Amino acid sequence: MKIAHIVLPHMLVTSFSNAYELMYASRMKALSDRLPIAKKIQLHRVSTAITPIEMNSGLIVMPDCNLDNAQYDMVFIPALWRSPAPLLRKNADLIQWLRYQWEHGAIINATGTGVCFVAESGLLDGKAATTHWHYFDTFARAYPNVNLKRQHFITSAGKLFCAASINAQTDLVLHHVQRFIGKDVSDHLSRHFSHEVRQPYDRLSFDQEKENAHPDEAILQSQLWLQNNINKNPFHLSDLSELLGMSERNFSRRFKFATGLTPLQYLQSQRHLEAQDLLKNSNLSIGEIAYRVGYQDLSYFSKRFKKFNGTTPRQWRKSLRAKLFNPTQDSTVE
Repeated sequence: MKIAHIVLPHMLVTSFSNAYELMYASRMKALSDRLPIAKKIQLHRVSTAITPIEMNSGLIVMPDCNLDNAQYDMVFIPALWRSPAPLLRKNADLIQWLRYQWEHGAIINATGTGVCFVAESGLLDGKAATTHWHYFDTFARAYPNVNLKRQHFITSAGKLFCAASINAQTDLVLHHVQRFIGKDVSDHLSRHFSHEVRQPYDRLSFDQEKENAHPDEAILQSQLWLQNNINKNPFHLSDLSELLGMSERNFSRRFKFATGLTPLQYLQSQRHLEAQDLLKNSNLSIGEIAYRVGYQDLSYFSKRFKKFNGTTPRQWRKSLRAKLFNPTQDSTVE
């Protein structure tokens, strides 16, 4: 798991260090527990240049990576001191880089006013988001197409996560640690980093996709695995059932009972949703999108997409962007 922590001038250093040290501690705990994923966790401090950056507080942070074409599994964007507008104007490259990372499968996490970078990229249009309470009205005026959730500390919309504060960021990071590294590691971090009783992530958050609301933990894990492996081709049901310690027959029965879909139907639905998102929010070619969602045959991808939507991917993208066009703007939505 390759993780990028963005370093910016005028960032709130605690919003950077909190996420960074939680992920670092999770790696060390995973190494101690001899978990296979431990050696895959890589933390990078990413900025526009590899030069020391002095913060408002006088602290200096040294990035170790440029904004290049390296692909990350997860990105963390820190909160900023005061208005984010000047930094947004100076960091167009970062905004494009975020789109690139999202298009290539990265989970994007932003805290406080750092959410503005994601909103500026257009990725949050039509999706749920939150930000620091002091900037609610400013954010709503600047990004009217974003579904601002003022009453929630955390929002989730596919691969886009927003945390309103550093405390909320802690809960969000622990949520990711539990999902990708393990509950034991998450519980260990929670005990050592936060002595007070924390509220569960689910109670704090607004999740735009609630289709997983059932009590079967094993099937929830399998759904998460399918969501994170939509590009796996070929997909063998036996691999997943073996991973969960079930027979293929028993796994299929439990999955259908919990979700109403077979595992293959669920995987195809997730591929379809991801393809829709990429067609709407990226400039990737139809062939590139097909490959990213697990189809090596472009013709077969188009056929499957048409079965779901009643139209080809190209026609769907064209009609959607026509609807998104705003005649009061100077240019069309790309």
